[in-house]
Amino acid sequence: MSTSATHEGHPHHRVWVTDALLLLMATIWGVNFSVVKYGMRYVEPMAFNAVRVVIAGVALVLIARVRRLTLPPRPQLLTLLALGVLGNGVYQALFVEGISRTRAGNASLLMAATPALIAILGRLRGVEKVHARGYVGIALSVSGIGVVMTGTAAATAGDASLTGDAFILLCSLTWAVYTVLLKPYTHHVDGVLVSALTMIGGAIPLCLLATPSVLRTDWTALPAMAWASILYGALFALVIAYLIWYRGVKLIGPTRTSMYSNLQPIIAVLVAWAALGEVPTPAQGVGAAAVMTGLLLTRT
Repeated sequence: MSTSATHEGHPHHRVWVTDALLLLMATIWGVNFSVVKYGMRYVEPMAFNAVRVVIAGVALVLIARVRRLTLPPRPQLLTLLALGVLGNGVYQALFVEGISRTRAGNASLLMAATPALIAILGRLRGVEKVHARGYVGIALSVSGIGVVMTGTAAATAGDASLTGDAFILLCSLTWAVYTVLLKPYTHHVDGVLVSALTMIGGAIPLCLLATPSVLRTDWTALPAMAWASILYGALFALVIAYLIWYRGVKLIGPTRTSMYSNLQPIIAVLVAWAALGEVPTPAQGVGAAAVMTGLLLTRT
């Protein structure tokens, strides 16, 4: 990866501000695994997801209106809505169905396959240049995830866990494809508009799929913490973190941006340990060190 003071013509300080924000994004998403898992104790997965995506979509539209942003040309608008079906519709459906069938720590570890998938797809499409150090970093991070998964107490056997793992792996592939296809639009359309339009695109199929479970839910009977989990999943995980993600894709590229998602398992395992009782193992410390080293090799 390039070690110059700028990336694609962007000043050094903007790039490193983006790095700091991406650390915040990784923290938000790492915590989100346990938050979503907790919320689904009270709300069915599809209903939980549909409501938080709608809330996120409304928030992003309001932000766009306050900033008086102009909609992109019709072809770009329709493309972003269509990409939203993939990145915020299919992806989110796979995510909640997967995490409802496996443990939060296990799901976060499986999601760590995303950066490698993005790098490969980006290279194939010619939108990413991955040099030797980058490949070593990706390989080291993925190896670290393997070590973590091997020693994770959260790993379970049985059809339910295997089904959940399969959903999460498909979720990872979906996000990789979405990110690579989205990259060209992040250079021409404001990040808030990208977020709003893709969120709206995803909300439409999710609402259709979730209608039965939404109608079955007694929303007035939900405890305050259940609503807090929905709002966290909407405003933090789908608004703040997504805006940071799109900034990263624009300024430092999808592969290096996605490498920060490898911090999520470390955060997610620790949070799941404290909140859900998923006890980590010493092997996870070794894997975490490999993940961090791989991130630094890829980023510098």
